[in-house]
Amino acid sequence: MWQKRFFRGRYQGYSLQALQKDLVSGIIVGVIAIPLGMAFAIASGVKPEYGIYTTIIAGILISLFGGSKYQIGGPTGAFIPILFGIVMTYGFENLLIAGFLAGIILVLMGVFKLGSLIKFIPKPVTIGFTAGIAVIIFTGQIANFLGLKGVKQHELFIDNMKEIIGNIGTINFFSILTAVICLITILLTPKVLPKIPGPLIGLIFSTLVATFLYPGQVATIGSTYGEISNTLPKLSFPEITFEKIQQLIRPAFVIAILGAIESLLSAVVADGMTNSKHNSNRELVGQGIANMVTPLFGGIPATGAIARTATNIKTGAFSPLSGVIHGIVVLLILLLFATYASKIPLASMAPILMIVAWNMSQRRIFYHLLKTKTADSFILVVTFLLTVFVNLTVAVEVGLVLAVIIFTKRMSDIMITRKVLPNPLDKHKKVDSKVVTNSHDCPQISIYNIEGPLFFGAAQTFEQSIMSTINYKPKILLLRMGKVPFMDTTGEANFASIVKHFSHHGIVLISGIQQQPKELLQKTGLYDYIKEEHFFNHTGEAINYALKQINQNKCLGCKHFAFTECGHLSGVKKEGAKKGPVFSN
Repeated sequence: MWQKRFFRGRYQGYSLQALQKDLVSGIIVGVIAIPLGMAFAIASGVKPEYGIYTTIIAGILISLFGGSKYQIGGPTGAFIPILFGIVMTYGFENLLIAGFLAGIILVLMGVFKLGSLIKFIPKPVTIGFTAGIAVIIFTGQIANFLGLKGVKQHELFIDNMKEIIGNIGTINFFSILTAVICLITILLTPKVLPKIPGPLIGLIFSTLVATFLYPGQVATIGSTYGEISNTLPKLSFPEITFEKIQQLIRPAFVIAILGAIESLLSAVVADGMTNSKHNSNRELVGQGIANMVTPLFGGIPATGAIARTATNIKTGAFSPLSGVIHGIVVLLILLLFATYASKIPLASMAPILMIVAWNMSQRRIFYHLLKTKTADSFILVVTFLLTVFVNLTVAVEVGLVLAVIIFTKRMSDIMITRKVLPNPLDKHKKVDSKVVTNSHDCPQISIYNIEGPLFFGAAQTFEQSIMSTINYKPKILLLRMGKVPFMDTTGEANFASIVKHFSHHGIVLISGIQQQPKELLQKTGLYDYIKEEHFFNHTGEAINYALKQINQNKCLGCKHFAFTECGHLSGVKKEGAKKGPVFSN
């Protein structure tokens, strides 16, 4: 049964023509993925072939098990800072373990249907760390672009900048020439040959120039990292201990969250380009499976690649088979041409990553958010600066905490508690806070309008505003709760404090309570404590009930005339006062 659903959903209408489209797309994306895979691996502090292994294995698995028909998975620029930090701090073996743990986390996120929760990560946080990653990637390639010697890699941005400045005297003009040739070729290729991937042409052309015109003058992949093997590594299980899990679970969570964000964002982009709909939870499971298997072959963490996914769609992909073909193409090229890849200059890789950084920087959105000069601008800048100057883990954590604090503050500001009375000038006698004055306020009935979510951020303010304004002890406290959409246990506790305090000498009435707060009060027992007969659908009903509970002897001689009944109850004549219904709603 599940096989029928699988093929009906993802391969419905598949034909020989569809296979041809997938072949073309898979070959083109596979060719594009090779230089990117190597470049991302080098920038992450590992050997270039590990990027190729990731492209092959993760690319195939994400296409087979993911939730998007067009998703292309593999190593991406977004992972560079976090992976480089893990390699520098814990070593390559522990990077594989962290990637494996991240895979487990992703699978669990998918199984427990947490795919939709990713959309709740605020935009200033994602734009902030994405822009920060772009800066790290771009500046991280300056040394290779200039051909600097003796530059040591550090985890911190400041230390890396000091290394570049300290070794600026070792500039290699052959490296600059190679990098410029590659950069110009990448920029011109889309204009001259739009159907041919620019990074590949730039890489090949600049490598040929360096190899034949000035051989041995620039650092290459082979001279720096050794020859690239034309075979896949053997299956190897990393040694996972409880101590290592404790040590690596934090970076593993960051890898998982970042991978989830990138893959689902890529899937959303694919939906927009194809008018399709991805399965977010299945996508997380697919990403998790890929990240659990890839480390067993020496691969680094992978996720959905937006640029490659978009290219896959633009070149006519019909089904996930194009992603599988892309992985097979990379495998074949590895087996046949790995030796030649070792001759690629590092200076040729630098402009490829710099362009990736420029494209992923989200500079227009960054500037737009910055220009608003709001709390979101503050979150954006803090996340960006922490990503660049500290690390991605801290940036995401602090960014999310700031976003929660600011959101809580905004929600607490929404909470409004006002004392109200029916407006005698309104034909429906709707309640209004403006009509409450020292000379127009019922001594026995206090009515409060409560608006906004009653949760931990606003609960104490709510309680204080009620208790501080009741400077006398009225007989009835009527709380209008029709505009309270949500109440948490903290809000319920403060609400209960008001109810129990007031119930010692008076009666609490509730009107218009919504379903969620009502269910919470029922669960905590406060609903029964207030008594069911004290809950009303409409304020008018509650006021009519309240007027029957007051001490009418205290009404004699009262000149407040808060309600239409007051003229009759007080025994004092007031022009226009007459007995009748309070108001209709």
